[in-house]
Amino acid sequence: MSSPLLELQLKPTHKPYEVRRAWRSLIEKFSHGSHKKQQRDEPIILFQRNVFFPQHLEEKIKDQRILELLYEEARRNILEGRYPCEVGHYIMLGGIQARIELGPYNSQVHSTHYFREEQRKYLPVHVRKSSTWTWLPISSKNSAEVRLLEQFKRIPTSATNRKLMRKYLEFCWSLPFYGSAFFEGQVEQPVRGLTSLITHQDIPVLIAINSKGVYVIDDIECTVLLGLRYEELSWDYARPSKEDDLNCFPCIFLQFIVVENGTRVSKILQIFSRQASLMDTLISGFVQQLKEKSSEETDRSYLNHLTGEGDNNHVSLAHGNVPHSSAALPTLTNKLSRLTLATFDEDGHCIGQMGSWSFSY
Repeated sequence: MSSPLLELQLKPTHKPYEVRRAWRSLIEKFSHGSHKKQQRDEPIILFQRNVFFPQHLEEKIKDQRILELLYEEARRNILEGRYPCEVGHYIMLGGIQARIELGPYNSQVHSTHYFREEQRKYLPVHVRKSSTWTWLPISSKNSAEVRLLEQFKRIPTSATNRKLMRKYLEFCWSLPFYGSAFFEGQVEQPVRGLTSLITHQDIPVLIAINSKGVYVIDDIECTVLLGLRYEELSWDYARPSKEDDLNCFPCIFLQFIVVENGTRVSKILQIFSRQASLMDTLISGFVQQLKEKSSEETDRSYLNHLTGEGDNNHVSLAHGNVPHSSAALPTLTNKLSRLTLATFDEDGHCIGQMGSWSFSY
């Protein structure tokens, strides 16, 4: 059940009618929307990928009807900027989508002008040509509409929609945040200088959570600010300090290890969100799955060791919401300079604080 203010994945035990009856109280509790938006909010029921469904099984699906549903969901997330990627990738995906919807290239119809007028159908807003300049009769060779047309023309006339949808999905499957559930939140932006201190505001972000990890996304600029696999993070959930104050949000803390100036230090990001409890529940579910899988693999490895079969190279992963110093180092390119973080040494002493962080030792 989904609306612009809240998205809830229904469980088999949920009764949609009852959820709809309770919707007003749900958005009052979990939504960041204004009172006016809450009053106008109207949810819909839609088919959507189960966030717990294993991706390796999804990639084996042959049923075209299911693949079409998965394609439609992936296309929506691409066009809404929920799946950040390079501009060239957006152009490539837009060309595939255009070919699926328009059929083979027709020089009498599919011109640069056509794609300049229709690019909103195929590209997210941050990739499109500015609407301020759409009145110009010409396009530069590097403009979005020219590149989109070139990509569209390159697709062979023999390509079937089935193969094209599969190609589209194969690219999306390669994205680490594919198949995520999305939550609204906000983080503090770093204060730099007196002017920044005066105009200081929190940055609205999307938090994407799937079976692989947690990703903090600036969906306006369509970029990943922080991406962490579960092996790389520890987390905790905190209730608001003033539960009667509607402007005092609960939060999720994410802790991870980085190397600064040759020294391992621990960073903590605080994410404020009315949906923090939902995020905590989902993260806990995925971590529990990983614990069970790790335990099964450890038992299997131990059995192989006793029987002399296989190898014994398995290293069990530590998971939980208690910070641990043995976490693996993040491998994704994170934009830490754009986040307000607290820094701790390996002994747990705070050696750096920013924004509203205040620790005394």
